[in-house]
Amino acid sequence: MTRRQPSHTRAHQAGETGADVARGAPCWVSLSARDLAAAEKFYGTVLGWEFRSTTLGTRFAVALSDGHPVATIGAVAGDMQVAVVWTPFFAVPQIDEATARIRERSATVALGPVSFASGRAALAADRDGAVFGVWDGRLPGGWESWHDRGPVVVRLHTRDAFEAAIFYGGVLQWADGDGDGCSVSYEPEQSEVVVRTGGSVVARIYSGAVEAAPDPAARPHWSVHFPVRDVPSTVETARTLGATVLATGEGPDGPWADLCDPDGGRFTVFAPPAPEPPAL
Repeated sequence: MTRRQPSHTRAHQAGETGADVARGAPCWVSLSARDLAAAEKFYGTVLGWEFRSTTLGTRFAVALSDGHPVATIGAVAGDMQVAVVWTPFFAVPQIDEATARIRERSATVALGPVSFASGRAALAADRDGAVFGVWDGRLPGGWESWHDRGPVVVRLHTRDAFEAAIFYGGVLQWADGDGDGCSVSYEPEQSEVVVRTGGSVVARIYSGAVEAAPDPAARPHWSVHFPVRDVPSTVETARTLGATVLATGEGPDGPWADLCDPDGGRFTVFAPPAPEPPAL
């Protein structure tokens, strides 16, 4: 794990622009941690990330994979009394209107909107209890191709995928016909609702979660999936650093493992299939 020199000088801030993210699309994932240095050490070692400071403040860091932003980590779990958890944030043009739509649909705005140097954020829980965030503001330069590089997959495990798609579609203005938002479709072969912007899949929604399940992984929740080259090696490294292995398996995206970091944050690693060589 490498800590880069702080880059949130005035000159750097001037170079930050709003990333070209479709309205309602996930624009980043963030870990609410208790100890920033400990989280950086763990994820830097396990996933090979580097870190730099950010305009969100000294208690936040941007994680970089091969020099590109992939996630943020904030040491906020203790102060804000929120769980240690990975959370996807979705881009909205007007956060006050978005939080109003959340409440109108009988869901909960748990925190915010909170103002930062570059925008405003809020944490919410949908009607089944899955936690997500909304963001209104600038994103760091380099985030524009986040989806095209495929650094993260976000999946909603929920009680009823169709009902959830209607809820999020209303809150995030998916498929409202003006061409600036996300499109939603059902793929029967995978039994999932798929959210796209352009030609890229940006989120997937599955049915089958149980609200009252004793296992938190079986309850409705958003999960984040990070690609790695070698799942067994990554699992072993995480285990030596105090992580818990929750489950392993093989899926459409290749081998995968569900892990829980030493602080309680759950995440998934998977090994995507190698790209096919170009035709000669």
